[in-house]
Amino acid sequence: MNFPYRRFATLLETLCRWSIQKRVLSIVLAVVTATIALRIHTLLAQEPQYDLLIVGGHIIDGSGSPWFEGSVAVKDGKIADVGRLVNATASRVIDAKGLVVAPGFIDLHSHSDRTLLADGKAQSKIRQGVTTEILGEDHSAAPVPPGAGKNLKQYGLIRDWTTLGEYFARLERQGISVNIASYVGSGQVREVVLGEANRAPNPAELEKMKSLVDQAMREGAIGLASGLIYLPNAYAQTDELIELAKVAAKYGGIYTTHMRGEGAHWKKSVDEVIEISEKAGLPAHILHLKIDGKPNWGQMTEQVKEIQAARDRGADITANQYPYIASMTDLETCLPPKYLAGSPADEVKRLQDPEVRAEIRQAIATGLPGWEVNQVKSVGGWHGVMVAAMLKPENKKYEGKRMDEVAKLMGKDPVDAVCDLLVSEGGEGEAIYFNMSDQDVESAMKQPWVGIGSDGGAASPEMTFLGRPHPRFYGTFPRVLGVYVREKHVLTLPDAVRKMTALSAAVTGLNDRGLLRPGMAADITLFDPQTVIDRATFENPMQYPVGIPYVIVNGTVVIDQGKHTGAMPGHVLRGRGRKNVEQ
Repeated sequence: MNFPYRRFATLLETLCRWSIQKRVLSIVLAVVTATIALRIHTLLAQEPQYDLLIVGGHIIDGSGSPWFEGSVAVKDGKIADVGRLVNATASRVIDAKGLVVAPGFIDLHSHSDRTLLADGKAQSKIRQGVTTEILGEDHSAAPVPPGAGKNLKQYGLIRDWTTLGEYFARLERQGISVNIASYVGSGQVREVVLGEANRAPNPAELEKMKSLVDQAMREGAIGLASGLIYLPNAYAQTDELIELAKVAAKYGGIYTTHMRGEGAHWKKSVDEVIEISEKAGLPAHILHLKIDGKPNWGQMTEQVKEIQAARDRGADITANQYPYIASMTDLETCLPPKYLAGSPADEVKRLQDPEVRAEIRQAIATGLPGWEVNQVKSVGGWHGVMVAAMLKPENKKYEGKRMDEVAKLMGKDPVDAVCDLLVSEGGEGEAIYFNMSDQDVESAMKQPWVGIGSDGGAASPEMTFLGRPHPRFYGTFPRVLGVYVREKHVLTLPDAVRKMTALSAAVTGLNDRGLLRPGMAADITLFDPQTVIDRATFENPMQYPVGIPYVIVNGTVVIDQGKHTGAMPGHVLRGRGRKNVEQ
């Protein structure tokens, strides 16, 4: 058989041509691929890695650890990275040289429930470095009692909510510059079911109260709060509070309280907090820990021991405080609660009676059985009471003056003067009470389980209806940093930041805030440790602090070189109950 040389030669020629073509095609494909890869690399190099990059600062991450130098990167509202970030790029870079970079401050005790609706910019808080406010002490924004509406006209508001969930929705529609979380107030719940009645609820009424707490927890409340010096809060007995707290516990919430007594009867009050915590099975948090009244000064050491002993045996008890020696509350708390019962109209009618005034005068002078907080006695007399806020134009002239001075201007004795003011104001009015000592304030501040809460609302100088509020509205957090860290050395800087951030987040269950860690919400405060200070005083409280040039909320710069940008990136931070329902 002859070998087909011609056909074999033709096949070889065909294979050679195909091989050459294939190689050329491979080269072309390789060139095209390399060109595309180079283009993608170039585009990626031009596209910033992050939305925001904070460089060159001293990072105090909220944990209590010492500062370290590095950068904080932000992407999509979250912290993307922290540390020595080499060759990092961002759409915006903030040079933090000379500044401390810290988590945004969390105000553990705020009264911005209404003021944020009047002005969502939260000027007096955001300028302090506060990025989250905890609302809802004794009277939360909801549930709303039948016919409620007082105190809204002065804010220029019309109430369009009845539940806490509806209130949250209203805030979100309007926009806010800070985040908020809220308790449901036990006094609010009691008022919805019992009105102003001074009695225990019957079983059916208690079930209704528990159902309201349950609803609020499912709508996002972080726990139950009580204000036990206020009516009708004060009518609630311990067993009632335990039953309501059990509902909050079911949803992973906490119990927080303005205790019944902070002066001579502090021990009984602390013991009640511990009992509620232990029997309801949830953590408890004490608002504005203090020793009230000159005769009681120096007892903070004993109060701290009492709380520490409870913690040592396993009770999860924490507290907060503000860095001032004066408190602020209703002007009417100068008077015994028995004369304040019922509606505002009832109170006004009662205070117009000369015989009632004589009884009040005697009670303030000598005491009254069952009256645990004699504010006038606790501050050493009427000079220790300063009028803070009046609504009527004719009474504005008394704001910022001591009650003995007001009485002299009115040509009356102080009891008649305060009663006449309350009658004129329809039972309304705020006052500042100079009732604490520096030593007790510092003793409380040193405790590792005591955080920072202003007990003030978000305000601005344009809110004239707030009168002359306590300087804590404007200065709480920078005062801690400037006075109690830099000047007095009561706290170290890392521990002060921890108290304002990680501790606060742990207390309230806000697990995505309070630390500078990748994946956490990008709430960040930058301050100058050498210059940060409050400027608000009791005489001139409406002054913003200095030394806090940048504040960032959910990745958005709200305070930029000391100026408010108008941004409102704040969120409503709902509690574990809402999360459990959603799951």
